[in-house]
Amino acid sequence: MSRLTEKGLVFLVVGKKEKVYQPVEPYKLLELVQEKKKQLEQVLPDLVSEYRKNSTLEAAYIYKGIEGFKNYLRDMLSTKEDAYFIGAKGAWFDPRLQSFLEGFLIDAKKRGITYHHLFDSEVKKQAPQVLTAVGKPYKFFPATYSTPSMVDIFGDHVVSFTGAGITRISDDITIFVNISRPLATSYKTWFQYMWDMCPDV
Repeated sequence: MSRLTEKGLVFLVVGKKEKVYQPVEPYKLLELVQEKKKQLEQVLPDLVSEYRKNSTLEAAYIYKGIEGFKNYLRDMLSTKEDAYFIGAKGAWFDPRLQSFLEGFLIDAKKRGITYHHLFDSEVKKQAPQVLTAVGKPYKFFPATYSTPSMVDIFGDHVVSFTGAGITRISDDITIFVNISRPLATSYKTWFQYMWDMCPDV
């Protein structure tokens, strides 16, 4: 009852032997609602701004072939965030991508993107030019863990591939793209564990 009194919805009737409360005019309820509405309208722009800033897009789609591979690289540039590579093979350096890659590497440098590579061990001997081009930091998986697949993580993207070899991609390469900030964060955590387990170069 004290809460109702504080809000001005009831009042104590003086002069009665027992405590008796009388409700106020019902229109008082409408007045309270209007006050709350006014308060909400004042903070609503900030709430909307915060919501839009933190709302997450989640999606999944597939790229195919050489042009799809270029789209994946464009996605990486658009995030302007560091990129992490699991099972990297230097597939970017497929000769068919040479002219595109030159522009990509320049744009990535301008955007401050740092690459963190966990390469398949074969890259060390078969494609040392890749190591020079991308720069450190990088490490190598033991030879027994080489696969024909890769996983790349950048921004809110997790991208997995099949159909790649050392400095080459197949004509019909399939690129699976998942957009999810929580998923990408999890993959970065797993990447860090693998990174810590691999010997320093």
